Amino acid sequence: LAVIHDTLVQGGYRVRIATSGLGALESARRMPPDLILLDAAMPGMDGFDTCLRLKELLETRHIPVVFMTGLTDTDHVVRGFQAGGVDYVTKPIRPLEVLARIESHLRNSRQMADTLRAADAAGDAIVAVDAQQRMQWATPLAQSRLRPLLDGDGQLPQVLRRWLAGPSAEPSFTLV
Repeated sequence: LAVIHDTLVQGGYRVRIATSGLGALESARRMPPDLILLDAAMPGMDGFDTCLRLKELLETRHIPVVFMTGLTDTDHVVRGFQAGGVDYVTKPIRPLEVLARIESHLRNSRQMADTLRAADAAGDAIVAVDAQQRMQWATPLAQSRLRPLLDGDGQLPQVLRRWLAGPSAEPSFTLV
């Protein structure tokens, strides 16, 4: 932890540390970071379950998660990607490689954020829903308009669910 902390700080990044899965969830919900480095082996809730929970929450779903762990077998690597991770770095780490990976993921994340801001600036409230009609992705404008209407499971109001179940099978739509 100290090695990666020092590497990131020397690379010009601000770093927050959580030492448990629940701590990471709470920290990410309170103040969403640009990227999460997550160890798969943590006390209590492991990193895989933590990542799954992060990806369930609309407010943290968009944050790229990079697993950085000593678990190196293929089953663990696959599990990390299945949980929603965008990368999997094994220990011992190679600091320059980790910094390059982080910068690449941050660049992609910034491009997505710029796209969302452009849609908001144009007044476009865009939302995508899954087969269960739960909101999976939305521009900030759409989130602000729909969040008060969502049930505890993140499901859209019944009137919108009925509309979606109509003739169109397309699971996404645009609110203007």
